[in-house]
Amino acid sequence: MLKRILALTKKEFIHLKNDWMLPAFMLFGGLLELIVIAWATSRPITNLPILIIDQDQSIKSREVITDILNVDTFELYGYAQDIEVVENLMVNGDIIAAVIFPPDFSEKLAIYSDQAVLPVILNGSESVPATAALQSIQGVIGLINEEILVSQLNLQIADSTDFNISVRVWFNEQLNDAYYTTPAELGMMLEFTVLLFAALSFSRERELGTLEQLLVMPFSALEIIIGKSIPVILIGLVDFTLLLSMIHFLFDVPVRGSISLLLILALLYIIVELGKGLIISVVSKTQHQAFLFVMVLGMVDIMFTGYAAPVESMPKAIQYFATIVPANHWLNILRGIMLKGSDVSVLWPQILALIFLGLIIGTVSLRIVKKALN
Repeated sequence: MLKRILALTKKEFIHLKNDWMLPAFMLFGGLLELIVIAWATSRPITNLPILIIDQDQSIKSREVITDILNVDTFELYGYAQDIEVVENLMVNGDIIAAVIFPPDFSEKLAIYSDQAVLPVILNGSESVPATAALQSIQGVIGLINEEILVSQLNLQIADSTDFNISVRVWFNEQLNDAYYTTPAELGMMLEFTVLLFAALSFSRERELGTLEQLLVMPFSALEIIIGKSIPVILIGLVDFTLLLSMIHFLFDVPVRGSISLLLILALLYIIVELGKGLIISVVSKTQHQAFLFVMVLGMVDIMFTGYAAPVESMPKAIQYFATIVPANHWLNILRGIMLKGSDVSVLWPQILALIFLGLIIGTVSLRIVKKALN
């Protein structure tokens, strides 16, 4: 039995060698995608184009403009005289924000009982940079307001009393977006890789016309399944190790927990996704169909993993549905081990969920694949 399984495994690697563009695309394409995402999310948002409309033309307005432009978030696009210019520039995507100083801006600042208003227009079609621009402007205006209040009360800043919050961030001290997005992307790339290679195993044989030859050979259905599963498992582990090493050494994403535990649980997750891929493989008549099934299933999984939006913010019905999505538990395990250094005592609910889902998916997969082969 072992020799027959090894022979089938060797045959699968020969198929992959002859069709080397597919594994090369999946391995190195995923690697390049992860590099781009890690690079983009590990960098602060800077050089956002901002337009200034200074209708006040006072010393105070120029001081505020200088304070805003001294923030690394912004790069001056230019000055304008009227608001009509703003709409055209935002429609064309030339600017992210526009700050408008009314003609009476400095006068209202000088009056204790009055309140100056500084209109800011943001390009909401690009929500992430718009949010970064808003936070930067609010930070600058907050400091200016503090200085104005202290001066109006004839106090020295050193003599004024107030209170501040003391914030301590755990697990991601700099609130680096890459610490959140990169492990999630790593987990999803592993799912797509395993699903695709597994989904193409039988559909490729059917499309090439070699499935009938395989079935008349002295192999049992279980031997065929195991022989086709081993290459997928090995490729999945190699892909995961390669991607994990890259984001750790190249982008300093930490792995605070046990690497051996992470690899063992990665193997468990690969086996779970393998079952789903084999089902896709036997129901697909062509490799093109299998590829489309993988894309649809992968996109559905993304919606319930917290990758696009936190699961906790979703309706209760969707939260319950997310508990039967293996990728949801896998991403929790991945982030827990990498960022928090979690061990089995913390991750056991997710591990048990993966094992339970793996048993169900594996049993269903074996029955469907055996029935299709027989």
